Amino acid sequence: MAARFAPPPGCRRVALTPGSFGHWLRYLPLLPAGTAVHLFNGRLKDPQNVHAAVLNIDVGSRDLQQCADAVIRLRGEYEYSRQPNQVHFHLTSGDDIRFADWYRGRGFQVRDNAVVAAPKAVEQPTHTVFRRYLDQIFTYAGTLSLARELTPTPLASVQPGDVFIRGGSPGHAVLVLDVAELPATGQRYVLLAQSYMPAQQIHVLRDAAAARGVWFAVNPNNARFDTPEWTFGREELRRFD
Repeated sequence: MAARFAPPPGCRRVALTPGSFGHWLRYLPLLPAGTAVHLFNGRLKDPQNVHAAVLNIDVGSRDLQQCADAVIRLRGEYEYSRQPNQVHFHLTSGDDIRFADWYRGRGFQVRDNAVVAAPKAVEQPTHTVFRRYLDQIFTYAGTLSLARELTPTPLASVQPGDVFIRGGSPGHAVLVLDVAELPATGQRYVLLAQSYMPAQQIHVLRDAAAARGVWFAVNPNNARFDTPEWTFGREELRRFD
C-alpha cells in the first residue's frame, strides 16, 4: 500500500515501530488499481466513487464483515500473525471471547440475549478455523462493543491503527491506515479504510475535497471530521491498547 500512495507534497510518513499494528497496516496488499468494490454477494457497492483502492482481503460470503467488523478483521489478522493465542474480542454483551478458548472447544451460543457456554469440537489454530471464529465474533459484536474496547485519544496525536468510531445503531467505524506529517507545521494527514453496510470489501477512502486525493487533512480545532459516508466528531477517535 505504501508504494501506491505517496505522502502529500512536502510531507513524510510518521515513524513507526517495526512489528507494530500501524507498521503492519502500512504495507497491506492491494488489489490492482481500478478494482471496483464488491459486496459479500458479488454485487457492486453503490456508490463506486468513494474509494481509491481495495484491500486484498476477502469479505466472506455472508453479510457479516461490515464497518466495525472490518476493523476487527484487520486487528485480528495482525494479532493472529504475531501470536494467535492472544487474539480476543468482546461481544456487544461484554463477554470476552478468546480465540484460544474457542478453538480448544469452549464455544458459545446466544440465547435470549444471554451468552452461554457451548462445547464445540476441539480444533487446531489454523487460519481457516480463525476465520470461522471471526465470523462468529462479527455476528455478535459491532460498533458498541468495539468502541468500549478502545481508548479515546486526541485527534492531534492520531496514529496509524487508530479508529474513528461511533458506537450505536446506526454507528460507523473507519480505520486509520497511515499518517503523514508536514515537518514545517506539524499538519497531519490520514489515509483511511472502511467497510460499510451491507458487508463489502475493505477499501481505501478517497477525499473528494482534495482533487481525488486519498490523504484527509486533520484539523484538531474543527468539531467534526468528515469522511465520504460518515461524519465523526473530533472526540470520536480511539486507539487499541
